[in-house]
Amino acid sequence: MPGNFRVGLIQMSMSADPQVNLEKAAARIEEAAGKGAQVVCLPELYRSQYFCQREDAALFDLAEPVPGPSTQRLSQVARKAGVVLVVPVFEKRAPGLYHNSAVFLDGGEQVGLYRKMHIPDDPAFYEKFYFAPGDLGFRAFDTRAGRIGALICWDQWYPEGARLTALQGASVIFYPTAIAWHPHEKAQHGAVQRDAWKTVQRGHAIANGVYVAAVNRVGHEGQPGLEFWGTSFLCDPFGVVVAEASSDKEEILIGEIDLARIEEVRRNWPFLRDRRIDAYSGLEKRYLD
Repeated sequence: MPGNFRVGLIQMSMSADPQVNLEKAAARIEEAAGKGAQVVCLPELYRSQYFCQREDAALFDLAEPVPGPSTQRLSQVARKAGVVLVVPVFEKRAPGLYHNSAVFLDGGEQVGLYRKMHIPDDPAFYEKFYFAPGDLGFRAFDTRAGRIGALICWDQWYPEGARLTALQGASVIFYPTAIAWHPHEKAQHGAVQRDAWKTVQRGHAIANGVYVAAVNRVGHEGQPGLEFWGTSFLCDPFGVVVAEASSDKEEILIGEIDLARIEEVRRNWPFLRDRRIDAYSGLEKRYLD
């Protein structure tokens, strides 16, 4: 049976050249593996700059199929390094049909696919123009390291997704992310926004007794553009942050998933045991009048 394992979170900036970003990611994965990481996760839409700042049909050309350039190149890296990868992709599923997805590669073989379920539509985050909502549900996948799951960025604000992923046995939920400040709001709201982002994900870890790994990008993209706030982190099943990156630098964050810690927390705080699943039918409604 799988035991404890180490994760590597790749916090990086992106250039305008997808091939450069792909090769940079490959190099960072190899470096993370060299530091002992057995599961490595890249940021959301790592292969390009965050293009959803505007609605432009020409940008659909950035999409790739699965399998495609990301999976083909990074499967080679995963096979050579003997690691599991969580690879976010702008997925071209069919002509005119696109998803914001994450592919799970285990030693070079695809073992899972998740499609982002919650799609935002805010100024400079016009994702509904580009992405169809996911249709595969919330999932966890068996890998050589252990059973893991992933949700993507906007999914991180929804407790239901984390709960359903945890109920499938994930020991860690990865959140590949592209979250940033608008330049005009950073001074007034920046600290509060980032704290809310961190707090809600720590809450998912606590409520479900799982590790949570948030993987963000850094740097400024576009004019006036967005400033991505980094701060990638790993927290344990009681929300304790065990590793955290800076807000403005590229880093490889390494942390351990301790299965005994999951057991310890769940024994003493048995939230899953005490759930009243007989009383939650209202969750299937949009709003209770």
